[in-house]
Amino acid sequence: MTQQDLFERGMQVRRELFGTELGEKHVREATDFTRRFQELVTRYCFGELWGEDTVPRRIRSLITLSMLVAMGRSQEVKFHVQAGLRNGLTKAELHEILLHAMVYCGVPCAMEGFRNVREALAEAGVPE
Repeated sequence: MTQQDLFERGMQVRRELFGTELGEKHVREATDFTRRFQELVTRYCFGELWGEDTVPRRIRSLITLSMLVAMGRSQEVKFHVQAGLRNGLTKAELHEILLHAMVYCGVPCAMEGFRNVREALAEAGVPE
């Protein structure tokens, strides 16, 4: 697969995970300073990794959200809640990820995770 093929597959995956608007936003708004980074993310992260079907996207969403919560990456948690919902995650599963994070990552990490996931669910129209 060529670099261009990986980029196109990565763009398609971005659209599928985050919706067309958000999926294209970072690439469309890239500057001379950020363009190469966005192209690499699109090819490598989304074209190579998320584009591979050995691990189903639903499981990738569980893994990704767990890691992002553990690292305290609030904005990325919000984006990936949207992707997780598109990939079939339920509100109950998101809740369990956060409880699991409380034990393995600590209460402050889980508290921030709960706050971010609640905001993302509200934005997605998922009732409390």
